[in-house]
Amino acid sequence: MIEKFRLYMSSFNQERTIRVYLPNNYFKENKSYPVLYMHDGQNVFEDRDSIRGVSLGMKDYLEKRGLEIMVVAIDLNPEGEERINEYCPWINGKISEQVLGSPSPAGGRGSEYLDFIVNELKPVIDKKYRTCKDQTSMAGISLGGLISTYAGCRYPLIFKRIAVISPAYYRNQEEIENLLKLSDLSSIEKFYLDFGTTEAGNDEEMNQFFLKLTNRVVDTLRTKTHNLHFELIQDAVHDYSFFRKRVPALLSYLYSDLLQNPPRTKTEA
Repeated sequence: MIEKFRLYMSSFNQERTIRVYLPNNYFKENKSYPVLYMHDGQNVFEDRDSIRGVSLGMKDYLEKRGLEIMVVAIDLNPEGEERINEYCPWINGKISEQVLGSPSPAGGRGSEYLDFIVNELKPVIDKKYRTCKDQTSMAGISLGGLISTYAGCRYPLIFKRIAVISPAYYRNQEEIENLLKLSDLSSIEKFYLDFGTTEAGNDEEMNQFFLKLTNRVVDTLRTKTHNLHFELIQDAVHDYSFFRKRVPALLSYLYSDLLQNPPRTKTEA
């Protein structure tokens, strides 16, 4: 089931809708559950709530698969460039200018957004629900992948499992590469990353450029963690109809241990 509530974001001086998926047996058993935090909350669970009519369909998949985790999805702010501002830790750089064809002043509030999750949202979730507080993960798509990678660098002792689908690193390419090189990711238990060969559709030159940028991040990640799973998805376009197909692989990798072992009881948490 999905529960929704509004939570005030101090740095942004606004409330935001939070969507929480609870496992099938949440109200029948006294267990504590690992938590996966996700961005673009409207697009995570059901098509009827998604911004463009196609979601990740995660509610249906989790219910059918019986994977006993909680998923906390933070709605995006659809106003203007606020999504870019919140999911980009830095103002868009030179590589972004090269891709877009002009400079962009967007971005730069990713640190505030992430701190909201860590310092305001997570304490509420851990108090309101039965969570395994030390089993916290984060996943995101496109710019959500950028902020998720940033979270793994900033808070590797909190977000120990990271999943990234078709990351839009180019917006902050220079900075995220530098941060990864400086970060200690030894506590990261699993890092899933995938990328499509046709993210830019029929623009083959841009497809190759995006893949080159992603491979630069992957090469750095390989030097920082032994727990990286990178998959190149043939003919996958940057679209939710393609993202949705990767949910089973993402969750199966991220929570392979839970597919064999039950979550801890409340007394064990």
